[in-house]
Amino acid sequence: MASQTSSSAALDDLKSTVSSTVALTSQLEAVASNVGLDPQTDAKLDPSINALSVAHDAASLVKAHTTKISLLIINEPFTPTAITKVLRELVAGPLPALAAATQLCDPKRYTQALSRDLRYKTAQKDSQQGSIAATGLLWSACDDVVALAKLGVAGYLMRQVEQFCDTLKDIMEELKEWAEEESEDEDDDEDDDDAGHHSGHEEDEEVHEHFDAETSSAISTQAMLDDLMNSEHHIPKDDPEKIRPRVDSSMKRLRLTTLLYQATVKRRLKTLPTLPLSAKDEDRETVARLDEAMSLLKVLPERFTTLMLAFYGLDVEEIDKQMVNCLRGALKTSEQLLKPWTSERDEFTDWALRYKDEMEKA
Repeated sequence: MASQTSSSAALDDLKSTVSSTVALTSQLEAVASNVGLDPQTDAKLDPSINALSVAHDAASLVKAHTTKISLLIINEPFTPTAITKVLRELVAGPLPALAAATQLCDPKRYTQALSRDLRYKTAQKDSQQGSIAATGLLWSACDDVVALAKLGVAGYLMRQVEQFCDTLKDIMEELKEWAEEESEDEDDDEDDDDAGHHSGHEEDEEVHEHFDAETSSAISTQAMLDDLMNSEHHIPKDDPEKIRPRVDSSMKRLRLTTLLYQATVKRRLKTLPTLPLSAKDEDRETVARLDEAMSLLKVLPERFTTLMLAFYGLDVEEIDKQMVNCLRGALKTSEQLLKPWTSERDEFTDWALRYKDEMEKA
């Protein structure tokens, strides 16, 4: 009887601890989502504490504790007291530390991009998942936080810019393939016109000989779908709107812009002072430049995507408009990165000026 009473009390204690943990987690998520919005909270932050180091250690501990809890749940005998103990340890240290890391990761010192990503990775959850799937998601989120912390500010930004550059390369490849395929399609259309009168009826007869009515209906439906999917606009063979020269110009600008991204990684981000700097005012000036540059670097692939879609629609007016938008965005980006972090001029400065000239000529 005493044993049953003890087990019941242990289960009640576990339920209470779980409820408290869930409530605390919700509170900490709210705190993390408001980082950078409360000037009074920002003023209390200790700049000597490295937010990424705290995030790394806290995420590692959260993963370790959830691993313990998972093992205690699936293994027999089921021991509520052991699970309660680990949960209390989790609530006492790692969870508050992870929330504190998001507070310490002030966007004015660690950049908007990194601070936003850390908050997202810290707060992501999915209450609709089962326990095993949810545990896997939590482990993955912890691994993401640890990986982000290991990268540091410069490493994180370099990875972002490399991803943007990859997107530009994909756009360039797709646009190139589209332009080449249109040329080939024109030839194919001519061949089809020559052969159509001779083989059309024979092909129809062959289809009816080998397939029943149901299959023929399916083929007709598929043919309609194929026609729909292949109804992209083609560049006319005589190209009266001079679209192909615009493609060539855009391709050149895309190639130059991928070089700009690669040079940015090598000459600006790899030479970036370790953030956060000790001098807070200097720190904010550097981060403000970085935030503006990253915003421009992020939006350029979106602009080139819009340009590519304008080409697909053969909308000359829209093509010209988007070409101007892409050019302006690219030049503004290079201007933002013109100066190095600690001096007025370097090799990249000279290269960026040449980049401007080449972009305008293209």
